Amino acid sequence: MEKENKQIAQVIDLNKCIGCQTCTVSCKQLWTDDKGMEHMWWNIVNSMPGKGTPKDWEKMGGGWKDGNLIYGKLPSKQDFGEAWEFNFNEVHYEGNKNKAQLKPIGNRPNWGPNWDEEQGAGEFPNGYYFNLPRMCNHCTKPACLAACPTKAIYKRDNDGVVLIDDTLCKGTKMCQMACPYKRIYFNDERNIAQKCIACFPRLEKSVAPACVRQCPGRARHFGYLQDENSQVHQLVYKWKVALPLHPDFNTEPNVFYIPPTLPKTLNEDGTINENNPRIPLSYLKSLFGEDVEKALITIEEEKTKIGNSELIDLLISRKWHDMFKPFHQDPI
Repeated sequence: MEKENKQIAQVIDLNKCIGCQTCTVSCKQLWTDDKGMEHMWWNIVNSMPGKGTPKDWEKMGGGWKDGNLIYGKLPSKQDFGEAWEFNFNEVHYEGNKNKAQLKPIGNRPNWGPNWDEEQGAGEFPNGYYFNLPRMCNHCTKPACLAACPTKAIYKRDNDGVVLIDDTLCKGTKMCQMACPYKRIYFNDERNIAQKCIACFPRLEKSVAPACVRQCPGRARHFGYLQDENSQVHQLVYKWKVALPLHPDFNTEPNVFYIPPTLPKTLNEDGTINENNPRIPLSYLKSLFGEDVEKALITIEEEKTKIGNSELIDLLISRKWHDMFKPFHQDPI
C-alpha cells in the first residue's frame, strides 16, 4: 500500500490579528531561548506596509523562476536586528529598583524585528496598516531544501513539515540565500541554520502549534490541507479566500492569509468614499497575487448577504476547537 503524503497548513485571518505578539512570545519561550538564538524570532508579526524582518526581505530574492532555483541576498544578523542588552542587573539585583529605569546599554542596533511597527502608509485621515504574522511556510517546493548542499534539510511525508538536521548542517547558509521569505536564522554559536519546526513534537501528540493555540484573537486555522473537513481546506479550496504570501516566489507556501478588509476612505468633507478602498488594491496584489481581488469580493458578498453564511461562520469561529482539528488536544 502506497504511503499517503499529508501537508499541514495554516490560515491566518488578517482581519482578526491585533498584533499582540502572543504568538511570537509563545514561540520564543518554547523554542529559541538557547545560546546563539537571542536574535531569533521564528514567529514574528510585522506591520504592513513595512520593511519587515529581516529588513527589506521582499527585495532580497530567492525561490524559483521558470523551474530554476534562485539564490538571493544573504541576510545579515543586523538585517534581522540583534538582541538588545538591557540593564537588568542594575534594576533588579543591585538594590536600585526605585532608582534606576530599564534601558538599553551598549551599542544600540539601528534595526529590529518590529522597528517600523504600526507606521503603515497613507495620509490622515486615510492612513492604514495591518498586521502580518510570518513564520516558515513549510513549502511544498521548499527552495531551502533544494539549495542545501549537505542534504540537512528534509520534508516529512506524514505532515509536510520542513526540518533541518543539526548533525548534517555545515553552516553554508545556502538555505538562507535560497529562501525568498528569509525565515531561516543562523546560529553563530553552533554554526548551524535554524528555523520554525511547526512544533512537530506537539503535532505528534495531536496538539496544535503554540502560535496557533495561544492566539487570543482566534485568527489562526490549522489542519491538513488535503482534509476536506478541515477549515484550512475549506478556506483555501472551497471558498478560495485564503491566499499565499508572494505566490510569485513559486515555492507553494502552506501558510495562507485572509486579506485585510479595512474601512473605506474618507472624502475631504468627512463623508465615506465607497469607491476607494483604504488599502490600495495594487498593494494587496503585490503581496497575495491577482486572486486577492476575487477573494475580497467573495468576503464582502458573504458579509452582506441575507441569512446565514457558511464562510462568515468559519471566519468567526464560534467553536474554537474546530479551527485546528485534528490537532485539538489540550497541551496539558
